[in-house]
Amino acid sequence: MVRLIPGVSSGLRMGALAFALAAVVVLAGAPAQARYASIVVDFQTGQVLHETNADTRNYPASLTKMMTLYLAFEALKRGDLTLDQQLEVSPRAAGMPSSKLGLRAGEKISVKNTILALVTKSANDAAVVMAEALGGKEYKFAQLMTRKARALGMTKTRFRNASGLPNRGQVSTARDMATLARALIRDYPDFYELFSTPQFTYRGKTYANHNRLLRYYEGTDGIKTGYIRASGFNLVASAVRNGRRLVAVVFGGKTPRSRDRHIASLMDTAFAQMGTIGVARIPAPPAPKPLQVLTELAAAPMDAAAPEPAAIEIGEGDVDVAELGSTEQAALTLAWGVQVGAFYQQRAAERAALAAATRAPDLLGQAQVLVTDIRGQRGRIFRARLVGLSESGARDACNRLKAAKIDCLVVQVDANTAFQSAGQKIAVN
Repeated sequence: MVRLIPGVSSGLRMGALAFALAAVVVLAGAPAQARYASIVVDFQTGQVLHETNADTRNYPASLTKMMTLYLAFEALKRGDLTLDQQLEVSPRAAGMPSSKLGLRAGEKISVKNTILALVTKSANDAAVVMAEALGGKEYKFAQLMTRKARALGMTKTRFRNASGLPNRGQVSTARDMATLARALIRDYPDFYELFSTPQFTYRGKTYANHNRLLRYYEGTDGIKTGYIRASGFNLVASAVRNGRRLVAVVFGGKTPRSRDRHIASLMDTAFAQMGTIGVARIPAPPAPKPLQVLTELAAAPMDAAAPEPAAIEIGEGDVDVAELGSTEQAALTLAWGVQVGAFYQQRAAERAALAAATRAPDLLGQAQVLVTDIRGQRGRIFRARLVGLSESGARDACNRLKAAKIDCLVVQVDANTAFQSAGQKIAVN
């Protein structure tokens, strides 16, 4: 069995703070795999024209707001809401981290502006306003979201909040998100048009739509971007050419620009092959974005309030999306590493691996912390390894660790097999 644990950012000061922030992502309990996934579907027929890891559970990030909007549109159609209706902003909604409008507790915002804020700005405070208006409490609204997902056939999706902010229990797949996109277009065509809104002005400030494909990919009319560190850059897009509509989904983009280019390539190929039998040859996916240190967010039971994020993560819109300083990663193709101990307790192995990473950040800054377990005479033995290195890099790192009086072994591992079967991939960045 393989377990991956968060690494330590070489840009942070190593030591106690890193240990306080780092948390374990265990394969047996990890509901999501932070990895690349994609799917392209013919909207009219449902034919899958391309898929890669389409049923792998990933963190949807702000793609979550698609379901928040689906339920809002449903309430509007039922007459439970009107576009001019004023919704009150609670202290909890006002306290949401970015991306946000900066709503203040006690003020009111119209349903129409709330929807436009979700579509364009992807505002987390607006998401909670809508959730509380329809569900009373956000966690109760999340239960409604999950039930609706099941009704739509999204069998591998589970929601814990209305915004997409980090929660380990909130997962979906590329296939499920394509299903949701098709449902939005099919069930609420009039409201779906809002997804093509180029910009939204509120209190004199104008917010451009995060979906840049609207501006440069011919035929695009929606629908939603998403980003948290644990997911990478996600996008659900829809475009129409010559009367044929495609829905495409990409999870785990390295940067927004590479994600956008990749999904455009997928749709170009799919449009070219529409009406033919078979699957087109698809360009290779973008390299995965190395993930930063995360704080584990335990999944709440469906009948209890979902926990708040223990640490605020950067949400989409907080940075110029393409310029996060991420570098190309080749860790998944590098099959060497260093083993820094074998332990009878998993936690001890995790701590040893993290400690080793802090002692050679220049050499292990792009490694992945990997904990494997084997059966020993006295029970399970957990091996702490830092992998994704070249052979020379592993030997240099081990020499550095030995100089720091940390025992280690240079090991060769089947990195691709291990990472494909493991849970969430987290790089030491």
